[in-house]
Amino acid sequence: MASYSLKLRFPRIVTTPETDTSNSLFVVARVSLVGLVMAAPLAFGAVLPWGWGALNIAAACLLLLWAAACARAKAARLVWSPLYVPAAAFLALACVQMRFGWTLDRVGTREALIKFTAYLMIFFLGQQLFADAPSRVWRRSAAAVALYAFAMAVFAIIQLFASPGLIYGVIKPRWGGIVYGPYVYHNAYAGLMEVLIPLAVAFTVSRRPRHPAKPFLFFAILVCLVSVFLSGSRGGLISLAVEFAILACAIFLGQPVSQDRRRALAAGLVLAAIAGGAFSWLDPGDVWKRWQAAAYTPEIVMEDRQKLTMDALRMSRDHLAHGVGLGAFEMAYPRYQTLATDLVFEYAHDDYAQLFAESGLLGWIMAPVAIVMFVILSFRGLRSRLERQTGWLQLGAAVAVCGLLVHSFFDFNLHIPANAAWFTLTAAWATVPATAARPLRPETAPPGMPFGHN
Repeated sequence: MASYSLKLRFPRIVTTPETDTSNSLFVVARVSLVGLVMAAPLAFGAVLPWGWGALNIAAACLLLLWAAACARAKAARLVWSPLYVPAAAFLALACVQMRFGWTLDRVGTREALIKFTAYLMIFFLGQQLFADAPSRVWRRSAAAVALYAFAMAVFAIIQLFASPGLIYGVIKPRWGGIVYGPYVYHNAYAGLMEVLIPLAVAFTVSRRPRHPAKPFLFFAILVCLVSVFLSGSRGGLISLAVEFAILACAIFLGQPVSQDRRRALAAGLVLAAIAGGAFSWLDPGDVWKRWQAAAYTPEIVMEDRQKLTMDALRMSRDHLAHGVGLGAFEMAYPRYQTLATDLVFEYAHDDYAQLFAESGLLGWIMAPVAIVMFVILSFRGLRSRLERQTGWLQLGAAVAVCGLLVHSFFDFNLHIPANAAWFTLTAAWATVPATAARPLRPETAPPGMPFGHN
């Protein structure tokens, strides 16, 4: 009878050898996982029931595929993350709310539970499949993300000018919206790019100085930046600015003073300047008016969102013990609504305020704990991380998560299933102990580069 072994490995332990890449099921599972999160935005962000339903089914199938791969290898190496603790707490809260009727919308809470289960499966698979993956797997995944980001940006820009207001040139949203790319809501597109751009930048920086692909990579990043400018998402640009600030700090703290560090920072400034110039040339005029309104009358522009946030916080205060129920914000909000409008609000345009209202005291405690855990796991030992081949790619994933966390103060990106799927996958990449990412020997490192870039 065949014997099977089960090993638990903690993030601090990085001694396990690379996974046997001859097991084709692991390869198929990795490719399918990345393909799944790439496909989700194309289905209108997977916001419709058939979209997020397919996302859940696909995630469950990938989990079974991973289990089959482990059975074929006769071993299962499980990577443990402290982030499973707050995740399990929210999962248990949703179950308790449904079991004891502590939700104002049982259907909404059930839907939130189903979606959260899918995100948890994606996070789990992202860690298990990439923890022992060879460095070339990380590089190819990052290259695929960079190409995907470029293709998405080109499509969004073309659609903006060729068929404004129509998704894929033929579909008009029933309830209106500011269409951009495959999304009904332009801020959701900006949220997607906040995940993709840092990964593309990290992949570009990780290439050697004279790598033949670098000119194209810089051009791809430029097009992605221009697409965010043209989207007119104010929260998106603020989040991108924060992401580039984090990257700049990482370059200063993670690299010794060198000519390469100065070049990287100069390249970033040049790209931002060119993107701004390209935007001013391509902008049909409407986007610039949005920027002017935000600059001259910020109190008017932000008034509705501030009221939504304050309403959600009052809701949290009145249901502090266990919240109104995960996914029950739409049902609970009319009682607290102070906005003079007949619109129905599904989200609070502030993911934190909505989480506090829906989860009560647990959300107030666990959300900050989860963020602190993530920051510690992602940025601990930054200098040693950047000496590894995959260190820059993990840094890009960490910065991507930070960008969406910033944008969550202004919008509801984490309630868009496609963006939430990217968020959880990049969180998994940022915090996984990439044991296969070994430093290059000094004699193999490219001239003038302090790290193992190739």
